[in-house]
Amino acid sequence: MKSELFSIGPLHIHGYGLMIGIGIIVAFAVAVKRAEKKGLNGDLVFNAGFFGLIGGIIGAKLMFYLTEIPAILEDPSILLDFANGFVVYGGIITGILTAGIYCKVKKLEFLPVIDLVVPSIALAQGFGRIGCFLAGCCYGRQTDAWYGVTFPEGGMAPAGVSLIPTQIISSVGDFLLGFLLIVLARKKRNRGLITGLYFLLYAIGRFLIEFLRNDPRGNVGALSTSQFIAIFMAAAGILLIALSAKFERAAAKQEEEPGEEGETSTAD
Repeated sequence: MKSELFSIGPLHIHGYGLMIGIGIIVAFAVAVKRAEKKGLNGDLVFNAGFFGLIGGIIGAKLMFYLTEIPAILEDPSILLDFANGFVVYGGIITGILTAGIYCKVKKLEFLPVIDLVVPSIALAQGFGRIGCFLAGCCYGRQTDAWYGVTFPEGGMAPAGVSLIPTQIISSVGDFLLGFLLIVLARKKRNRGLITGLYFLLYAIGRFLIEFLRNDPRGNVGALSTSQFIAIFMAAAGILLIALSAKFERAAAKQEEEPGEEGETSTAD
């Protein structure tokens, strides 16, 4: 529950950054390993994930700026703080788009790649939320319940007050989601189904956890910004799930066409 865990000479190790780093390493290792088992090119999947990561970081920062426009107008120096202030939804959207562009350039089928990658995204988010807990950000409402956590001075959460550990709840949910998707993906699924489930289940979880959070994060009417975005993310998930069978049939038909042409040519 403290930002700085330890120091090695002039090097200061912070909990948030450490957990983000661990999450990225685990996410890439799991994705590449699963890609090889499924007969996909591990290097290409790694590269797609790498460019998706870069795009995700940029998108998460840009989304933070969008949600903090009033604060930025009052204090423009916020724009120069590149170490703090990221919105997960922005990272998810731009990360997937960037990975999609890479797949397009390399002529990779996008849906199989993204279906393989999204469980790793959930696992990385699980580690990231542990980092949030250590830094004290994304904290919950005050509570007298036994599970309340009191943060010390020096963090981002109010010190000396028992708060709902929303970061840990989110972390557990992200890990469970990641493992669930990995288990479901062991059998062949329609293209886009795993990604659709990730969108839908993550959005539901995020919408609900927002009721327990108490950190400043912007609003759209009666909803928090994250709840507002979650509605569209859930809708996108439902749409992907509904269309997944159609995507699979279209892919199967495309794979059959060259074979059919070959048979005709041989007969002639």
